[in-house]
Amino acid sequence: MNLDHITQQYLELFPGDFSGNPMQRQTPKVLFSTTEIAQFENPDLITSNEKLAEKIGLGRTEKQEDEDFLNAKALPEKMKTYATAYAGHQFGNWAGQLGDGRAIFAGEIKNANDEKYELQWKGAGATPYSRHADGRAVLRSTVREYLMSEAMFHLGVPTTRALSLSFSGEKVVRDMLYDGNAAYEKGAVMMRTAPSFLRFGHFELLSAQGETQTLQQLTDFAIENYFPEIDLDSPDKYAEFFKNVSERTADMIVDWFRVGFVHGVMNTDNMSILGLTIDYGPFSFLDEYDLNFTPNTTDLPGRRYAFGNQAKIAQWNLWHLANALFSLIKDESKLENILNDFNTNFWLKHDQIMAKKFGFDEVREGDDDIFTTAQQLMQDLKIDYTLFFNQLETYSENSDFKVHFKDVFYSRMTETQLEQLKEFLVLYQNRLTKNTISKTDSLKLMKANNPKFILRNYLLFECINELNDGKKELLNKLTIALENPYEEICPEFSVKRPIEYDGQTGCSTLSCSS
Repeated sequence: MNLDHITQQYLELFPGDFSGNPMQRQTPKVLFSTTEIAQFENPDLITSNEKLAEKIGLGRTEKQEDEDFLNAKALPEKMKTYATAYAGHQFGNWAGQLGDGRAIFAGEIKNANDEKYELQWKGAGATPYSRHADGRAVLRSTVREYLMSEAMFHLGVPTTRALSLSFSGEKVVRDMLYDGNAAYEKGAVMMRTAPSFLRFGHFELLSAQGETQTLQQLTDFAIENYFPEIDLDSPDKYAEFFKNVSERTADMIVDWFRVGFVHGVMNTDNMSILGLTIDYGPFSFLDEYDLNFTPNTTDLPGRRYAFGNQAKIAQWNLWHLANALFSLIKDESKLENILNDFNTNFWLKHDQIMAKKFGFDEVREGDDDIFTTAQQLMQDLKIDYTLFFNQLETYSENSDFKVHFKDVFYSRMTETQLEQLKEFLVLYQNRLTKNTISKTDSLKLMKANNPKFILRNYLLFECINELNDGKKELLNKLTIALENPYEEICPEFSVKRPIEYDGQTGCSTLSCSS
């Protein structure tokens, strides 16, 4: 690995606390605090993403010191690790200072194409922002993030990515459902990467503290490093920055809807300025289609972060980012226009992607009714979201629809419900006749936008249980499948959730517990 190529410009550019004091506390007027990694005594590397390591310029894991670095056991000389401070709104309420409670930065690295990537451990020890926690992570949450972030990347969804997954060699106490039943679990640590981990909350913190100069410095830094399309000398650069963040956020949420992803905890501190899916906690893909589905037990009964609410919440979060940036933009009407445009742009892009999922050449008059009818049908009949579109690809007027779609339902169908499906299929076939593209091209659109494989929670549940028993076979198999989500590499994974996992703790229901 090219560990000597890791730089730490963040430490040079911004105000920070260099004391190395790990005591959990408020750190006003700084953007980071230096903090040491746990230096685990007996970690064990489970798997590493060698292709990604090569891509970002880190290189392959070849020496013991490379493994020690990934495992948060030892560092190259002179490297100062640090955690950043940010704030945020959690479940709609201002939470004040938050920060990297379980994340510690190594720095950033550039590849041969001059692309920069930040490197960050998760679960490598306590920081000043751990809020009375230990900064550790358990195996179940770490496996989930490692695999899901890579699954999302290969699905074409903007996301942070995972470099390595390791046992920490420690036991960690966690109360999985916050119900008073704490227990020891295997600890784990991962290293993840992204062009930047800057969040809405970094800007909210500086705004709340009245640190306008540092806020401007951070925004200039973000523009210069991550938004080359913005002219640094433009008087409107900060408004353009907010507009770009808004557009990237809309694109991300559209992709979530395309593949049926539910984040589960869309707090402002979990929102990336680059429009990346970040902080994989109680997430889930949809099994049966349900706009009201939330995988997060902490989100009940209000379902603030339910599948169907994600665009609305993204706009709400952007409104708070707009408030944070107001001292730089100083134009309320510009901000309001950008926020209003978010809603318009999101639904335009949403309908465009739905048209592709259905194999339509473009969005035509009346298509929104077809989309609404399909969504209501899937919800009423408890239809598997992914499998429905897979079966639609191969459906024809000559098919026996009852047989063709028999494996997509999560409940027994009545004759009335089957008639609903039949009526929709007639409507759908009639719409296809209006296409100006060939059936072959229509099918290509569907295949490119409807995955054959999604990383369902029950598969993650099984994988975690196997790793707890020292087995890696399912981990390796899932890794191959998630790298090829638009092909049926492993047909046994392209099935609806088995009935034995209905309501299973740690599978159907999850919490924010690490």
